[in-house]
Amino acid sequence: MKYRSLAVVFAVVLVVAFGIAAFGPFLWSPTGRLFHTDGRGGVLDPDDGDESFSPSHEPGKVVRSADYELSGPYVHDNLTLFLVHGPETLDGRSILTLQEALEQKKAIVHETGNVNSLTVENLASGEEVFVLSGDVVKGGQQDRTLPYDALIGPRSGQVAVDSFCVEQGRWTKRGVEEPEHFARTQSNVGNVQAFKKAIVMKRTSSQQEVWQGVEQTQERLSKKFGVSVQADESRSSLQLTLERPQVRAALEPFSRALGGIVRERNDVIGFAVAVNGRLVSADVFASRDLFRKLWPKLLEGSAVEAVLESDTPTAGTVSEADVRTFLAEAESLRPASDATTERTYVQTRQGKGTVMQESCDRSRKNLVLHRSFMRR
Repeated sequence: MKYRSLAVVFAVVLVVAFGIAAFGPFLWSPTGRLFHTDGRGGVLDPDDGDESFSPSHEPGKVVRSADYELSGPYVHDNLTLFLVHGPETLDGRSILTLQEALEQKKAIVHETGNVNSLTVENLASGEEVFVLSGDVVKGGQQDRTLPYDALIGPRSGQVAVDSFCVEQGRWTKRGVEEPEHFARTQSNVGNVQAFKKAIVMKRTSSQQEVWQGVEQTQERLSKKFGVSVQADESRSSLQLTLERPQVRAALEPFSRALGGIVRERNDVIGFAVAVNGRLVSADVFASRDLFRKLWPKLLEGSAVEAVLESDTPTAGTVSEADVRTFLAEAESLRPASDATTERTYVQTRQGKGTVMQESCDRSRKNLVLHRSFMRR
């Protein structure tokens, strides 16, 4: 009996050792998203000087930046935009944004009781739902932002998605909102650098950085307007801060001046953003229709960044050549990390000054749904 027990223990040790050896280069998020890491417990960063990373998949069909046509600059105050024109690789007419799906009662975002995980349920029978990285969902036990793109198929059941809290402290029903689900998503912080950097640069354990981003954003806006932008209902809520009258009044001129630049242009698939004469980001989509539907939210997120940085000295002007260099530089970087779910594959390329993420639909041979470029 003694020897049999020792044999069992030895077998367990062998299994654990094999598991570490086989799966050490990977890391799971709370939703089951599989991250390919550097094998030392952290997600691979090319600045570490480790060139051993090998992506688990390759992105599929995509329009390369050399094939983009650019128009602009379109300028309001310290915000400069360039539109990206090009062919589309996906007919997005049957894809709903998460905001559309919630408004039409065709999707439910469920609270799970886990700060870093929610579930999205697509109720539609013939439409897919696209979750845009940076979307803020309002309600539940506390407001969240969804850090990664996801495409949710028709009649999906509940699909797990990663999340970060953007309302520290609350874990109860707020007002008339239902604590079991999230009824609205009207803001996106994907182009607000404090949040984009926290999410992209630190693929794991970045909740603290996101909370710091919320606090810093509230402090900077309060200082700028000379009055607190924290809401009495929940002083830590980023979404409620973005709904404050002072903030809405500051954002509205950007929407009025720049919102219509896509109206007469039917071939727009994305845009590049510069704040104070410095390129900060670009987003390009597989579908023109999908981009057009996301445009108001994307523009507002860029305007938030411009308002936050309005007191920063201007670095100069940005040219079309600058945008092309920025995009080409990101494309040339080697893959640094990737993540896989049942439906979505995300590959990240990182360098010392630039990051690019490509979100792919695995059901369409890894067709690239969204390319996100960012200055570090």
